[in-house]
Amino acid sequence: MAEVFSVDPMVLATILGMGIVTYFTRVAGLVIVRFFTIEGRARAALEAVPAAVLMAVIAPTILATGPAESLAALITLLVAFRLPLWAVVVVGVISVVALRSVFGLF
Repeated sequence: MAEVFSVDPMVLATILGMGIVTYFTRVAGLVIVRFFTIEGRARAALEAVPAAVLMAVIAPTILATGPAESLAALITLLVAFRLPLWAVVVVGVISVVALRSVFGLF
């Protein structure tokens, strides 16, 4: 039982090191941006990054899952143009549950 909770010191050092490096890269980005003014095309490109990352995460899921999830994504996309974010999330969850029950996946 004691072996379950034992951690190899090298593994612990690796995890802590990755955490420290991740923290410092994020802080360094905030510090470096203070000294530069981002304008024009660079600013437009950086403003488009969140949407691009979101699509990179969502698109494979939509395309690799079944018809219920794909239709629910389409419904959620259409609702997103009209409703606030909380309502879009609610509609998305409800549509996945409903469509999975229709397609017999639930």
